[in-house]
Amino acid sequence: MSETRASASGDDAPEHSTQESESRDASSALESGGDGSGAKDPERTLLEQMGGISGLAYSAVPIVAFVFVNAVAGLMPAIWSAIAIAVAIGVLRIVRKEPLQPAISGVIGVAVCSFIAYRSGDAKGFFLLGIWTNLIYGGAFLLSIVARWPLVGVAWSALNGLGFAWRKQRRALVGYDVATLAWTLVFGAKFVVQQWLYASDETGWLAFARIAMGYPLTGLALLVTVWAVRRAAKVAEEADSAREVTAMRSNPSLG
Repeated sequence: MSETRASASGDDAPEHSTQESESRDASSALESGGDGSGAKDPERTLLEQMGGISGLAYSAVPIVAFVFVNAVAGLMPAIWSAIAIAVAIGVLRIVRKEPLQPAISGVIGVAVCSFIAYRSGDAKGFFLLGIWTNLIYGGAFLLSIVARWPLVGVAWSALNGLGFAWRKQRRALVGYDVATLAWTLVFGAKFVVQQWLYASDETGWLAFARIAMGYPLTGLALLVTVWAVRRAAKVAEEADSAREVTAMRSNPSLG
């Protein structure tokens, strides 16, 4: 009987050890984002951080209202219409329990643009902040590539609580460089086109360019960003696997 119990205990030990190992692996995967690589679903997360599909659509409404009312009733009614619509959209998003930050930033952005238009006395001033913001963002993204701290990788890691180990992995770093360059080109294209329209006093076309260039170009940049995030996650996973293999070879008892 003693030998039988000892044998049963010996047979259960590997199974118990395996269960503990699987439990640790599952806990580690949950803590790192669900897939063991520290990466979350990039499409969903990026859209959430930008306010979602509805947020992208909401941002166009005050612009359209401003241009339309300005053409019909003049600058001051256009300013108040844009602000009122922005506030209404912000309240609606809060009531619907959507992310608070995009709602507040949307109202502040329209208010600042409206103030610039009021101070300049010209409707095209409404777009001045966005034009120069594109230049500043484009320059910052470009400089981050030169400094080998691509902002797409930095922002993704910071927003999702990940580390910066990807900077030591060349393939991941190159991927984030490409994504950051894509955003640089987007901001640069917006600045060049919209600044030209601004200088030409084409307020209507300026509004059209602001909206038309926003969605397609942002969509393309997002696709490149998703690719870079997935590439970095894959590189990290491969690096972890390589370290595990190396550890097992150096210490056979771990296998």
